[in-house]
Amino acid sequence: MLIRFERPEDADAIHELTRVAFEPMPYSNNTEARIVRDLRASGELTLSLVAEEGGEIIGHVAFSPIIIGDIEDGWYGLGPISVKPERQRQGIGRELILKGLDLLRERDATGCALIGNPAVYRGVGFESDGKLTYGDLDTRYVQRIIFKGSPPSGELKFSPAFDE
Repeated sequence: MLIRFERPEDADAIHELTRVAFEPMPYSNNTEARIVRDLRASGELTLSLVAEEGGEIIGHVAFSPIIIGDIEDGWYGLGPISVKPERQRQGIGRELILKGLDLLRERDATGCALIGNPAVYRGVGFESDGKLTYGDLDTRYVQRIIFKGSPPSGELKFSPAFDE
């Protein structure tokens, strides 16, 4: 498996992968593929990595700038992340996340945050201390990983691409 930056010709394959990966998920409102396209179109797709095997894209992860409270610089949001349904639970998503986090560190990012299942993201270093919020969502689902500095607090604000 090769993890690489997305190329312009990958956009349609990423869109389809994201659509099929999220389609059966009960928590999804099926906007994830549109979100990736909108992030790309707005120039807010800071990192877009694909996992490729045998010339086929089997996984994708997006990272984009976020605001936490009054902190407007240095923080990124992880997601959407997609893996081909029949290839899920094989470590592909984990490898995409770890590579993306390494690249953010190299770019001198302060940290990364996400909304997700703690049991899934704890294994790659994300945690919740209850200080980050996102609407009325239970704070244990609002997680972060800090690369430098002190733990932030406040409401997460993602790109307008995430708005329905």
